[in-house]
This record gives sequence, structure tokens and C-alpha cells, in this order.
Amino acid sequence: MKKLFKLFLATLCALSLFNLPAVNAEDEVVIKVASHLPPMTDIVEIAGEVIEAPYKIELVEVSDNIQYNEALFHDEVDANFAQHAPFMEMYNEANDADLVAVQPIYNAVVGFYAPEYQSIEDIEDGAEVAIPSDATNMARALLILDSYDVIKLKEGTDHTATLDDIEENPKNLKFTEIDLLNLTAAYEDGVDLVFNYPTYIAKIGLKTSDALMLEKDPENTFAIQVVVREEDKDSDATKALVKAFTSQEVYDFLDELSKEGHLVPAFEVAE
Repeated sequence: MKKLFKLFLATLCALSLFNLPAVNAEDEVVIKVASHLPPMTDIVEIAGEVIEAPYKIELVEVSDNIQYNEALFHDEVDANFAQHAPFMEMYNEANDADLVAVQPIYNAVVGFYAPEYQSIEDIEDGAEVAIPSDATNMARALLILDSYDVIKLKEGTDHTATLDDIEENPKNLKFTEIDLLNLTAAYEDGVDLVFNYPTYIAKIGLKTSDALMLEKDPENTFAIQVVVREEDKDSDATKALVKAFTSQEVYDFLDELSKEGHLVPAFEVAE
């Protein structure tokens, strides 16, 4: 009977800590984190190198902007690191989900890129503008155009902005909604003005210094976040995960990338 009881305990220890009240120090606990593309996947791996025992981070790489939330919502992973809070909130609303952003890590410096234009003044009347088809990134793109007076949004418009919120369009821009992952291809196809992330645009050799317009977001509204399920937000495992993601090692990695203008760290180093 005692042997059977010990076997039962050993089996429990192999499960994720997120659903357990406590873990013995000698038991390794795997925290599965879904992520998508560098530098997000790089950061997950760095956090995995510094997370304190008994925890271990396992990177689960996904290939699109849907899988990481689906995997988390359906308990296939314990956390994800691939999105900003507004995007997560959109997923929650559409799927009656309970995902929670627990720690901002960095703000990607997004902007608009143009194959031919050298300045905002060069934008021609009737130019085609490629913006993301998902609601939150579309709003982000429109807010950038508004901040540079290329368009004017209705007063009080925030990160829920849509094309219907455009009050003035002096250059008669023609907007094309494109999936976020296909915006780089739109640039290569010669679309006049294209919104993009540094991670994606770097694939064709462009840097943020090549952008025609860059986002101004001092509040880090769109910072990439560590995301977990509501039930796990205060767990010991989540606390250990956040501590690893806000470590000096992660900050130093982000600091190097910030020198290239790709991103801005959005946290202070954990003590």
C-alpha cells in the first residue's frame, strides 16, 4: 500500500505546478511557454536559463498568431509570450476566454515602411496603405498615421480605432487590410505604405531606421506580455516565470536590441 501511495505522489509531481498548491524543492516542474518568432523565442530561452529550481521552462514554438492563445486557453501550455494586452483582450472577447497579461517585457518599435517614399511629404494622393486586418494592430497603425497628421481620427479615439474613425483623409489614402504575417510580402509587392513590426521587416533586410514613421507609445500600451490563464495569475509558478522574464539577463539582451532601435524594455529588473 505504501509503495502505491509513493507512486501516486510521484505521478502528481510530474504534472504542471499551475494546478498544484505546492511543490517539493527536489521535483522539477516544467512550465510550457508558447511563443512565436525571435526575439520573443530568444527571450523565452534566456528566461529558461535563469529560472529558479524547481522550475524549468519549455519553449513551445508556434507558426502563427492564433495557436499560442488557443494552446493556452485549452491547457496545452502554461503561458505564452507573443502578444500585447489589447490583442489578448480581443481574443478573450471573441472566445469567452480568461487569459491575463501579467508582465510587460518590451515594446516593439512598429512603424510604416515605404518602398519608394523618402519622406512623409512624398506620399502621393490616393496612395495605397497596407494595415493589419486584426482590430488591435489596425488601431495601432491608424494611431501612428494620426500622430504624424497623415490622417485625422475622431477626437478621443484610442486603441479600438477603426477605419470608420477616420475624420479627415487629406491625401485620399486607400487602405488595404492584410494579415499581419503577410505585410512584409505587401512591401515586397510595392504597396506604397506598409505597417510592420521590426521582427517581420528584418526578414527582408530592413531596420527601424528605414521606417518612414515610427510609433510614439510612451505608455507601453502595446508592450509584449507574459500571459497566463486567470486561475494561474497568482501561482508560485507564475511568480517564478515573471521573475525569470524580468531578470538582468533578459534586460541586457533587450538593451542590446534597443540600441538598434527595434524595441524598448518595459520593465525594471527583478530583485
